[in-house]
Amino acid sequence: MYKLQILLFAIILASFSCKQEKKSDVTVTTDKNGYEYKTVENDPFGVREYTLKNGLKVFLSVNKDKPEISTLIAVKAGSTYDPKETTGLAHYLEHLMFKGTDEIATTNWEKEKVILDQISEQFEKHKATTDKAEKDQIYAVIDSLSQEASKYAVPNEYDKLISSLGAKGTNAFTSNELTAYINTIPSNQIDKWLTLESERFSQLVLRLFHTELETVYEEFNTGQSSDFRQAYYKLNELLFPTHPYGTQTTIGKAEHLKNPSMVNIHNYWKKYYVANNMAVIMTGDLNPDETIVKIDKYFGNLRKDDNLTHPTFPKEKEITEPVKADVYGADAEFVQIAFRTKGANDEDNIKDELISMILSNGQAGLIDIDLIKTQKVLKAYAYNDIKKDYGEFVLQAYPQANQSLEDVETLLLNEIEKIKKGEFEDWLIEAIVNDTKLNELKQIEYNYYIYSILDAFILDVPWEKQVERLDKMSKITKQEIVDYANKTFKNNYVVVYKRKGENKNIVKVEKPKITPININREVTSEYYKNFIKLPETRLKPEFVNYKDLIKTTDFNGVEFNYIQNKDNELTSVDFILDMGRLNKKELEVAMNYFEYLGTDKLSNEELSKEYYKLGVYTGTEASKDRSYVYISGLNKNFKKALKLFVENIKNAKYDEETFNKYIQTLKKERANEKLDKWEISNHLSNYAKYGSDNPSKYYLTNEELDNINPDDIIKIINQLLDYKHYILYYGPNNYEDALSMVKEFDKTNGELKELPKEKDFIEKDAEGNIYFTNYDMLQ
Repeated sequence: MYKLQILLFAIILASFSCKQEKKSDVTVTTDKNGYEYKTVENDPFGVREYTLKNGLKVFLSVNKDKPEISTLIAVKAGSTYDPKETTGLAHYLEHLMFKGTDEIATTNWEKEKVILDQISEQFEKHKATTDKAEKDQIYAVIDSLSQEASKYAVPNEYDKLISSLGAKGTNAFTSNELTAYINTIPSNQIDKWLTLESERFSQLVLRLFHTELETVYEEFNTGQSSDFRQAYYKLNELLFPTHPYGTQTTIGKAEHLKNPSMVNIHNYWKKYYVANNMAVIMTGDLNPDETIVKIDKYFGNLRKDDNLTHPTFPKEKEITEPVKADVYGADAEFVQIAFRTKGANDEDNIKDELISMILSNGQAGLIDIDLIKTQKVLKAYAYNDIKKDYGEFVLQAYPQANQSLEDVETLLLNEIEKIKKGEFEDWLIEAIVNDTKLNELKQIEYNYYIYSILDAFILDVPWEKQVERLDKMSKITKQEIVDYANKTFKNNYVVVYKRKGENKNIVKVEKPKITPININREVTSEYYKNFIKLPETRLKPEFVNYKDLIKTTDFNGVEFNYIQNKDNELTSVDFILDMGRLNKKELEVAMNYFEYLGTDKLSNEELSKEYYKLGVYTGTEASKDRSYVYISGLNKNFKKALKLFVENIKNAKYDEETFNKYIQTLKKERANEKLDKWEISNHLSNYAKYGSDNPSKYYLTNEELDNINPDDIIKIINQLLDYKHYILYYGPNNYEDALSMVKEFDKTNGELKELPKEKDFIEKDAEGNIYFTNYDMLQ
């Protein structure tokens, strides 16, 4: 976990040898090497913000939990800035940034460059003509030239180079205002990573250009077959009719993808991939004083542009009445409602964010209680997506069987009306703030807060403003929320109905005729040969004594495992059973029903609110061979919450109406799964592996669900802890206190039930067989 105490101690020590200047809650410090950085008071992530002489922003944060570093190289350049005549450019450039430089991935740059220049000229000719025959003729020349150029190309050399560092999670993504390049590296590989990345970002070579088009075309076609993407595109089109948020998509328009321009891509790279438009963000096991010196060494000479500008766009006209549209596709139906909200630097978006969590927080929001717990809809949620110029406040829900999308729309809008009338409880805002603090701790655990730093940089939000958000949220009153909701949420919304049916507006990008390239995968560049010889700092191994780390004991037949959390207040108790749906078909039905159950003392609604007040999350989950009964949250009220949770299990009560709705919900979820291509693929894999008797079919049938006795389901839940199980505790309590707490509530007489035998499936010999299932899509 994040060593906040160590970081604070280091800052105190540094103050004796560093010059400091205090500006409100921001401290400006000059370290012993002369690098100036900013820190923010009460920053839970301890971020240092530097600006190099060339304008490059650097954000560093220490997290000593693992000997690795999460890295992001961010560019303020996304699809919003794509030229209108060549949309999709930023995303295509992202792909090409992995193709190397004049040193990486080439065996003879001088000869290769001559041919790449010729290819670029041919693409300009291809783009300039509308005559299909002429286009085909030009593309044949491009294809021939690409064959020649490929003789000097080394395929996937960047991947080989980054893999040689032991990096993982190598990826990139493009959205409206940003492109980001991601890696997680071992902490001893900082120098080599900086060597490689500084070379990669020093210049752009559009190598293997026309073959990479195939990848982008396929991604476009996949998006055309994604109902969710098509609905999202339509929602933004209605919400932002004149702004690029709505007029352009990140993937780009089909006609633009068919007419790419290497010249335009180079121009875009030259304009935006400059030091004063970029940031290096690193979180993890690093020494900031040493790391900033290294970053300056490798990135300090990166080109800058003192005349850099970003495009600005006319203000959107107000929406004065609901705007609605239909989208059709093969997937399950849903409805989306969206209000246009304020951009990143308008503080009202904190209220939008808070309202979204009052509506939907996974436990005690109005939508959670009114629509999900009562099973009035299949599933629903709300969120506020903040962009630079605007935000979008979105409500989304999936209908139950025989429920119209218009009915679901009304249910969602009614929840907004409750906000406007103040029909939510006073304690909810404080609970949301505590829940957000809990999520911050979880972000630290996995270095996820690196994306909060990314957002602040891209959206031009000073880091101190980002740190202040939670404090400002805690000071917002209920009356302020009511007043803001009445001012903001009127008839100024858009609606997209995703209906089941044929999408007649679908567009496919046909792949051009490309001759397969013969590439020698055994060759390497001189750069590669020299790179792998670079010296590395050896990691000092830290040997874990599991007997000291995990304390284990047995009480009344239950194995208790204890790990102390020495870093923060996060606490969890997991009851684990080596029993899943393959042991007992009814188990999965029971475990999923648990979220709708109350006790003889508290209703399900009251329980959900109480858990949220206490700052904990609870749940039950059954996989095919294991079940988890878990509770996690803040340590402050954990004992009280655990007592409530065990009572919830042992004294679970149901009402017949809720149970009958639950059975109908299960059947609707199954029907939706039959429309989902990924679910179909998973089940087909099981059929290929096992034949007709396979795990995908080992469920209660719909007829069996209709005839199931709810008392039998409740009995399974009540008796969960009577089966053989073991416990994992993780939290700040000492061993004796943790054991005592768990023993107090997991009372057993030492005669635990044996687990039912697991159903076995026999793999068949399917060698050489190929299985297909029909699904209408462009991919």
